[in-house]
Amino acid sequence: MTTTKTGKKKQPKAKATSKFSKKRGKAPGTVTYVGTREKQVAEVQIVAYNEQEQRSYKPHTLEEIINFKKSGHISWIDIAGLSDEQYIEQLGKQLNLNPLILEDTVNVNQRPKIDEYDDYIFGVFKMLYLDKNDKIVTEHMAMVLVEDAVLVFQEEPLDDVFDGVRERIRTKTGRVRFAGADYLFFALLDAIVDNYFIILESIQEQIEGLEEEVYDNPVPDVAKRIQALKKEVMRLRRLIFPVREMIVRLIETENPLIKKETKLFLRDVLDHATEINETLQIYREMSMSLMEMYMSNMSNKMNEVMKVLTIMASIFIPLTFIAGIYGMNFDHMPELHTENGYFVVWGVMISLFVGMLFYFKRKGWL
Repeated sequence: MTTTKTGKKKQPKAKATSKFSKKRGKAPGTVTYVGTREKQVAEVQIVAYNEQEQRSYKPHTLEEIINFKKSGHISWIDIAGLSDEQYIEQLGKQLNLNPLILEDTVNVNQRPKIDEYDDYIFGVFKMLYLDKNDKIVTEHMAMVLVEDAVLVFQEEPLDDVFDGVRERIRTKTGRVRFAGADYLFFALLDAIVDNYFIILESIQEQIEGLEEEVYDNPVPDVAKRIQALKKEVMRLRRLIFPVREMIVRLIETENPLIKKETKLFLRDVLDHATEINETLQIYREMSMSLMEMYMSNMSNKMNEVMKVLTIMASIFIPLTFIAGIYGMNFDHMPELHTENGYFVVWGVMISLFVGMLFYFKRKGWL
């Protein structure tokens, strides 16, 4: 316990609750939501389509959801609200999903990954988008590709990046209405990756703005913002970097759920993911160099101040010496009895002052 300047004892901060405490001691496969978006009731939206028709509806029972197997349509089943652990566990049992998959679905700290099973492919992703205040929002989500359907689990209802896919299904544009569930899986993954570019643009604007401030006015607040930006870039890199590896695995898989035609489109997503990772690496280096630039500019600014003070001291040292000599109270100083001695001393001091200014200017020190 420390003591403040006022003499009062400063109480130590309460230890934050570990984000893994909810999972501690539980068996593997236990559905335990560890995020911050709690007390939500799962909302389900199904988009079913084929070449001839499409419809969107909200099922009222679990039986309506699993009926996609007999519908003859491609189904996009969107489940929003990961904190509704009981509902997700029941849905997983109805669809015969591995309990470990359900555990990773609600674990917001799970690293992005792809897992392959005999009857389905499971993927964990991080959906990133900007809110109304241009702040980066991170949403944990998971997708399950089964025959004729894609299940999407996400934390927030409607707050996603899939509006373009919904519009293409509704208006029958593009290939999605004419392809299988694997193409829908690709389209959703492509939407997630494409939205990363918007996040990168936001980071680039922040870096450019901080660069101008570092050059123009490197105040202490800039250092805090540079450090915050550096942490943000590192966090984004940790969330996005595994996506490239995941896409490579989807391209190389021999699972029949991913058709050969779809793998051609996945290669395009792979190019985007590679570009994003390279850009993030550049931004990481730029954010680190921003702090070096800040420290260098602050040092240069301090050097300028020290240079001015040194020049002023250099000018006044000889003047102070002269004033000190003739400020001694001795009776037998010949110059004290000279009629124009006072004006001569002033003349010498002014000449020294002007001469030193001229010399410093000529040397480029002023």
